[in-house]
Amino acid sequence: MMAIRPSTATNLPGVSGHHHHAHGADDHAHGHHHHHASAADAERSTRALTWALVVTVVVLFAEVIGGWVSNSLALLADAGHVLTDAAALGLSLFVAWFSRQPVTPEKTYGYLRWEILAALINGATLLVISVWIVFEAVARMRAPEPIGGSLMLVVATGGLLANIVAAVLLRPVHGHNLNVRGAYLHILGDLLASVGTIVAALVIRFTGWLQADPIASLVTTAIIVRGAWTLVRESVDVLLESTPSHIVLADVRQALEKIPGVESVHDLHVWTVTSGVVALSAHALVRDAEQQQDVLEHACGAMRQMGIHHVTIQIERRDMTEHEPHLHP
Repeated sequence: MMAIRPSTATNLPGVSGHHHHAHGADDHAHGHHHHHASAADAERSTRALTWALVVTVVVLFAEVIGGWVSNSLALLADAGHVLTDAAALGLSLFVAWFSRQPVTPEKTYGYLRWEILAALINGATLLVISVWIVFEAVARMRAPEPIGGSLMLVVATGGLLANIVAAVLLRPVHGHNLNVRGAYLHILGDLLASVGTIVAALVIRFTGWLQADPIASLVTTAIIVRGAWTLVRESVDVLLESTPSHIVLADVRQALEKIPGVESVHDLHVWTVTSGVVALSAHALVRDAEQQQDVLEHACGAMRQMGIHHVTIQIERRDMTEHEPHLHP
């Protein structure tokens, strides 16, 4: 489930996948045209996702059974890919549903991290499936196994058609939200994999060259690994509270230190809560009490332009070196 793909969507500061649960404060921050229609949009996205998920699960079973019966590794690899589609869609639905749940006092953004954890588990599982497919493919290159080419062709064609249906369902709504976008990109990747499998099935059917099957499975695996690796890397980054890839910390520091009245900035952190929700905390030394409110307002404005919408700034009137020995080595 490529649910978090900052490489595609979060690089645009405004495109936060689900800013609708960022507690009101964000709502006027993103001047998005689809904000007002967001309930209708969410409804449409959810419907599209649900149908796409149903289609995907049917294909998953067909490809697992078909791959087993026809002994086609390419179909099983394709099924591995479809499994990720199903997981991506399931995760998107879960997050869409969750982001509409009220926030509780104990879990101020409690559940949003589930999206990241689920993405991490999903990516890791995929990498394991991929390793298995590669081993199996190498073994088959050496000793080709008989394959039911006709059945393989029928199932692969069915998979392709189902993918097209899912892509058509998601196409109109994929701009609304990072999750849906991830799921959509996933299905497009799967479309390519299905085409590869069909080509392999045709080759086997008409020339009997069995090596086409492991070759097609390796191509599919390459597509899976690329997505899974991105997924794992980005979810680990979020869990480690790394600075988001599209934000340069030095620029943030500079923007804060340029504000009139700010003498220095320390203990600066920028991290991602969940895809599209970026938070910042910093300590700023402002000697003149009169300027404190101006500094805060300035800072929030400057950070918003950088795509950071949860800003917490501790303003200090005097140097607090002795109270923060860990910050001033």
